[in-house]
Amino acid sequence: MKKMIIHGGQRLSGSVNIGGAKNSTVALIPAAILADTPVKFDMVPDILDVHNLMLILESMNVHSRFVDGVLTIDPTEIVEAPMPSKAIKSLRASYYFMGALLGRFGRATLTFPGGDNIGPRPIDQHIKAFKALGAEVDDDHGTVRITTGNKGLHGARIFLDVVSVGATINTILAAVKASGLTTIENAAKEPEIIDIATFLNNMGAHVRGAGTDVIRIEGVPVLRATNVHTIIPDRIEAGTYLAMAAAMGDGVEIHNIIPEHLESFTAKLIEMGVDMRIGEDSAYVGPSNNLKAIQVKTMPFPGFATDLQQPITPLLLKAKGSSVIVDTIYPQRLKHVPELKKMGAKIRPEKDMIVVDHTDHLTGATVDAGEIRAGAALMIAALMAEGTTTITSAENILRGYGSIVDKLTALNADVKIADGNRVEEL
Repeated sequence: MKKMIIHGGQRLSGSVNIGGAKNSTVALIPAAILADTPVKFDMVPDILDVHNLMLILESMNVHSRFVDGVLTIDPTEIVEAPMPSKAIKSLRASYYFMGALLGRFGRATLTFPGGDNIGPRPIDQHIKAFKALGAEVDDDHGTVRITTGNKGLHGARIFLDVVSVGATINTILAAVKASGLTTIENAAKEPEIIDIATFLNNMGAHVRGAGTDVIRIEGVPVLRATNVHTIIPDRIEAGTYLAMAAAMGDGVEIHNIIPEHLESFTAKLIEMGVDMRIGEDSAYVGPSNNLKAIQVKTMPFPGFATDLQQPITPLLLKAKGSSVIVDTIYPQRLKHVPELKKMGAKIRPEKDMIVVDHTDHLTGATVDAGEIRAGAALMIAALMAEGTTTITSAENILRGYGSIVDKLTALNADVKIADGNRVEEL
């Protein structure tokens, strides 16, 4: 069990480069098995989820190599085989193998995926889509078996009952080689979906409308990679560093961002009174004082991302008055609340809201990173706090934030990762 040890109170300055998007990467890697040639990704974040996905690939005789942010995947000798349940259960995004295997072989068997426990995240919309495409789905106590028989998959009109990023991507993966036209209505619009569609289209797929609420996929028999796909920057990592810089920075430059992907977040920072200047692909955050309380309501893109409600929370502690967070996507995303209270934060769940009151002083404590973004919130709070904070379950932070110790150290933070009793010098 890894721990992150942070000695707080250090003011941050300097610059940080944002890596490739985790939420793109964890879908692109399963998507790679649809290719009939080797594929190559650039800007791949060095996070635990990537290494777990590589283990899953290896179990199917899909060889991969990850060096200096470049991931090469060769699916040309893929075989159907049981996937390692430990790796599958360690990350939610392993469910993208359902759509990818269905598109590749016309069948798939997976144990029910794991990942962060942030409340109910059913896969009923995924299953609805697979059935519409001609598959039969059997759920046997957490093991999902999907088959198509001799007929294979065929195009269909699919209306998603709720806007779901996972169901939208999984439907694209299953439909991209199916015969005929598939139309996904009420599709999610996230930038990561556009990234997946761009990757597939560059291999010869016909995916149109990604980024809108209607996506059309004309199935093709072959997908061939002819160039390197560069993954888009991670808007959640960028938002995390923006909040951190506003909370503890004396001038921090954040590079490799797409400002349009962050507009709902940066609008809230500006509303608070954060000193911020946004460029074409970077943002500067200066020392920010006299911050005002705000209301945050998470929504599907282009609204405020649920993955950023926790990272902005420590910053809200500095605002005068009471801020309110309403998470309409995952209302039970509350793991950070009791941990922040251990550090002296004035924060409480109230009905379907999180109320964050102005807090003058945080003190280091031992807290637990119950999931990725809760860990990010605790990390920022620890940088703000007086004394030493030990964050247990730090592997959850490492699942979502690549090279985190190096990046924070370059900003003047005092951060270490301990594995058991041993401190890793990263």
